[in-house]
Amino acid sequence: MFTKAYIPYGGYYSTPFSRWQGSLQNENAIELGAKTARKWFLEKKKIDPTIIDYLYFGITIPQHYLFYAHNWAGAMLTEDKRFVPGLFIHQACSTSTTILQLAALAIDHDTLNVAFGLMTDRCSNGAHTVWAQPLGPGGEVESENWMMDNFNGDPRVRTKMLQTAENVAKELGITKEECDAVVLRRYEQYQMALANDRAFQKRYMMPVEVKVSKKQTKIVDQDEGVTSSTAEGLAKLKPAEPGGVHSFGAQTFPADGNCGFIITSKDKAKELSADPKIEIKIVSYGFARVKPGYMPAAPVPAAEMALADAGLKITDMKAIKSHNPFAINDINFAKKMGIDVMKMDNYGCSLIYGHPQAPTAGRIIIEMIEETVLLGGGYCLFTGCAAGDTGASIVLKVGK
Repeated sequence: MFTKAYIPYGGYYSTPFSRWQGSLQNENAIELGAKTARKWFLEKKKIDPTIIDYLYFGITIPQHYLFYAHNWAGAMLTEDKRFVPGLFIHQACSTSTTILQLAALAIDHDTLNVAFGLMTDRCSNGAHTVWAQPLGPGGEVESENWMMDNFNGDPRVRTKMLQTAENVAKELGITKEECDAVVLRRYEQYQMALANDRAFQKRYMMPVEVKVSKKQTKIVDQDEGVTSSTAEGLAKLKPAEPGGVHSFGAQTFPADGNCGFIITSKDKAKELSADPKIEIKIVSYGFARVKPGYMPAAPVPAAEMALADAGLKITDMKAIKSHNPFAINDINFAKKMGIDVMKMDNYGCSLIYGHPQAPTAGRIIIEMIEETVLLGGGYCLFTGCAAGDTGASIVLKVGK
């Protein structure tokens, strides 16, 4: 349980998420993330980014100059006016959650005063990696398609990520109709964030400037690639795997984007807050790894750990959000935790707006904070799965 770590209200942002091969596909995610964060600090927050003591930099998909990513990002963020050291973190889809946990630990132990978590990824144009294999036949190289090969299974368990979802669904006896009903509800909840000219999203979303050509740029100020869902349309889609229950409409899609968080002490958070009356405390963190090939089951034990560490129950949560690459993630979580699957994930989730990996959980946590503020404050819980049959969860307290 953490005691000293806080997030200033409004001390976070997320760009829109763009479906891979969309408007963000030509950008190096490291550069785009750092430049967007700097612009957010200076133009939105009116804060000099040199207040940062340490950068936690999250990325999962190789970009050019990845070797220097964390320190390069720090240099761009501050324009070398302060030499901010950094830590490179790759925890698949739990990267954002892990960064919040590590930063909270440092604040709790008085190691840092102001930490910044910057999470960025570009699933578009994923790297194709080649290694020498001198003992192979003819010395032919060994290669890997970074995105697609790893979506098809880790080295230990050659099971497609989609198949892990089907494994959990089969164990629970879930039908395609149940999955489709959750997708339709999640799409309806996403529409809540678009109401009144996207009033909810504008509470946190940072437009991003990207290249269209060598001479032209454009501003991306809202999500790209979200597919409209209807009951009739979902019913017509066949399962993506033979004998399965998840159609392409019941799973997320790879995307591009970035997000950031300031993590600091109580007093400094109040100083940097958009509303000093609103406190956001990092309360606890949970993690888990489940049996091989059952990735969507991992959010449950991770959430149980976070709740136990906080001394709280699921019924104490004002808002619950999840990273749900498959519909079964939420169905399994709700059944195991004894809650209504239709009431979690208000205002959006990765099932609907996509999955850039490192920043995915970060954006969802931001939305969870804003929802809890609108509800008048209280405890809130994020949980999600990640590659390797793992899960991570975090509990926050929003006070007014």
